[in-house]
Amino acid sequence: MRYTQLGRTGLKVSRLVLGTMNFGPQTDEADSHAIMDAALDAGINFFDTANVYGWGENKGRTEEIIGSWFAKGGDRRDKVVLATKVYGNMGPDGEAWPNHDKLSAVNIRRAVDASLRRLGTDHIDLYQFHHIDRATPFDEIWMAIDVLIQQGKILYVGSSNFPGYKIAQANETAARRGGTIGLVSEQCLYNLAERRAEMEVIPAAQEYGLGVIPWSPLHGGLLGGVIKKEAQGGRRASGRAADTLADPAARKQIQAYEDLLEKHGVEPGEAALAWLLTRPGVTGPIVGPRTREQLDSALRALELELGEELLASLDEIFPGPGPSPEAFAW
Repeated sequence: MRYTQLGRTGLKVSRLVLGTMNFGPQTDEADSHAIMDAALDAGINFFDTANVYGWGENKGRTEEIIGSWFAKGGDRRDKVVLATKVYGNMGPDGEAWPNHDKLSAVNIRRAVDASLRRLGTDHIDLYQFHHIDRATPFDEIWMAIDVLIQQGKILYVGSSNFPGYKIAQANETAARRGGTIGLVSEQCLYNLAERRAEMEVIPAAQEYGLGVIPWSPLHGGLLGGVIKKEAQGGRRASGRAADTLADPAARKQIQAYEDLLEKHGVEPGEAALAWLLTRPGVTGPIVGPRTREQLDSALRALELELGEELLASLDEIFPGPGPSPEAFAW
């Protein structure tokens, strides 16, 4: 396993991040424990979750599964850099009682204590704002975070799904207040097929020393060889991947991608992960395996070296937006 610093911090994290969103809804507790054991055995020390994972009436279930895994001992908790998120409505009926969601100081305090109980731990290494809260000023947010850091309940703070200007606003407010280093990571949608983050989010993250943690590195399965799997009678595309493939031009693009990688003898999903590992500012992509086999495939991506010719060909199929502001200014 390869490790890197998380943004401008001294924290060392693995270059693959174990995403746990499937634990509970699609992967039962025993299999989830087995996947976490395998990830730890492979050297993955960075685990990502969120208080809302489990979804619906089971919100919080994923954190509980991680907590029961920690409770098995064997230094599991000490070996893991644990990241979770706050923002979502935790009410099972989908309607939040006032102040039971988003980023008010009241909800941040309530949410972190609830996550700590479910996770069975006394601290969270990386506490992430799951979305922006337009109604709560960053002075209030950082006030709440300062207290939690002083109490030892959280160590670092990150963002998720933030636009570039909010990253700047958050960290400028933190710098003005003093006492906190501000955001140290940004978790964003970023992959070969979705490169808009290169316009503003990633430049802002690099400017402020945030590690970039891409989610959906296979774009909902679209970059995992979906057309070939369909032809072989495998699992059909769903969600974002199915919507994309319904567009003839997009389907042609994905077919060109799969044909290119078949020519080079490379598995599409592994190539998509390996590509992200070459991108400036990227700490490591989040992989969310439902099975041990999917985890093994992700681990193989760490050993995959993409040559200059292949990287150039991938850029031709999935061209990025170009540098900012030139890409939109002239």
